[in-house]
Amino acid sequence: MSVEAATPVKLSGSVVESVKGFVAEHGGSATAVLQPIGRIGVRVTLVGQDGILGDRVVGSLAEAKQLVEAIDGLTEADEWDRELTSIVTPRKSHFAQMAGWVARQRRFPKARNER
Repeated sequence: MSVEAATPVKLSGSVVESVKGFVAEHGGSATAVLQPIGRIGVRVTLVGQDGILGDRVVGSLAEAKQLVEAIDGLTEADEWDRELTSIVTPRKSHFAQMAGWVARQRRFPKARNER
């Protein structure tokens, strides 16, 4: 029996409510892909029924699995497979959000091989 399974996990109310809201807004069901990201915890990437992406970070794999069990309409995927990636349709603002400060730039430096 692992240590994670033996210790009870307390989920954050804000995380639970935000995931419930995501599931409700995007078709009533979603798939979660659990991705450990080191000491920070586990990234729970959500793919709504309509293909929109969302994510939350929780402290441990036990917390992530408990989150999936606690939300109606949320199922866990073992990995990113062809079927799951084929329905993903990011919002238009998703790319700008992921690019950060670069998304607001008007001029970009030339690539090293273009100089």
